Amino acid sequence: MSNVNAQGKANAALTSTTPVGLPEALAAGSGAFVLPSRPEPLAFHAAQTALVVVDMQNAYASVGGYVDTAGFDISGAQSTIAGIARAVAAARAAGLLVVFLQNGWDAKYVEAGGPGSPNWHKSNALKAMRARPELAGRFLAKGGWDYELIDALQPQAGDIVCPKPRYSGFFNSALDSTLRARGIRNLVFTGIATNVCVESTLRDAFHLEYFSVMLEDATHELGGAAIQAASVYNVETFFGWVSSVDAFCATVSPAPSTVAAFGSHEGLPA
Repeated sequence: MSNVNAQGKANAALTSTTPVGLPEALAAGSGAFVLPSRPEPLAFHAAQTALVVVDMQNAYASVGGYVDTAGFDISGAQSTIAGIARAVAAARAAGLLVVFLQNGWDAKYVEAGGPGSPNWHKSNALKAMRARPELAGRFLAKGGWDYELIDALQPQAGDIVCPKPRYSGFFNSALDSTLRARGIRNLVFTGIATNVCVESTLRDAFHLEYFSVMLEDATHELGGAAIQAASVYNVETFFGWVSSVDAFCATVSPAPSTVAAFGSHEGLPA
């Protein structure tokens, strides 16, 4: 992502090679990982970091799920699965907590809010079921196939699954208390949709004082390439940092970069 705007002006302050992060991660000799990211490298300790997998459910990533049935293109979502799986495996091996977010409501849709909630009117899943009565009760209902996490990305022992009733994983959920109880202050985001649930959760994380990085090639948007680019811009400019699956996996490998040794953004997509 370029820091040159439509008028050809560049803001040099947006980019730096000096790592940022929690003070304890930036201390010389701390042994922290340093992730090549934009606009600055991000330093973090494994014990203070969680990889978050946002809504990788049949609803969003499987043929026959809500998004596919409602007429959205899910091919891009499916193409991110392998990258997310690589990031999850690397995170587990490095001792990072892995958290799966799971979006949906009770079978009677009480948690969806009802007609007095904007969610009731803006949720495309709810709108599709109202428009097509034969689909009633099919989408994002707890206990149903649509709600379940996809087969390729299943939690393992030590992972945490956190249900959520709205786009943001922090709204009316146990996510914040679950993370804080474990000393987590850094979040690595993957999943779908980049511009909806991923960005909503990452924005709330910023306001709750988490350092958040999004692996842009492990996320997928609803709306097209321009929408993905807009979310990436928002994250790296205002709310967090942006990196890639390759950079993340290389960083948390058994021979990580450290604050003292860090020296380039090599391997990070522009």
